[in-house]
Amino acid sequence: MTNYYVYYRIEPSACAQLAGVVAELFAAVARETGIRGRWMRRRDDPSTCMEVYEQVHDAARFEALLEREVELRGFQRFLAPGTARHAECFVAAED
Repeated sequence: MTNYYVYYRIEPSACAQLAGVVAELFAAVARETGIRGRWMRRRDDPSTCMEVYEQVHDAARFEALLEREVELRGFQRFLAPGTARHAECFVAAED
């Protein structure tokens, strides 16, 4: 299974509005996959956010779903200028 860590920088003034969009994104992902995302902000830099999705069974399906749902919600408008979402994928060390 794969764990996804998606990080990005946001416009600080957009945090409250983005929270609602992230909640919608997490609801859509949970409906389709049963995976509950977690949203975090960096402790020393609240403009850096991270979404965490754990124990993804079908990586290709999950990535397509996430891309579609992010695009559908116009996520790009919340990002700091010149930045993008970045995904890091990890598996258990013993796999």
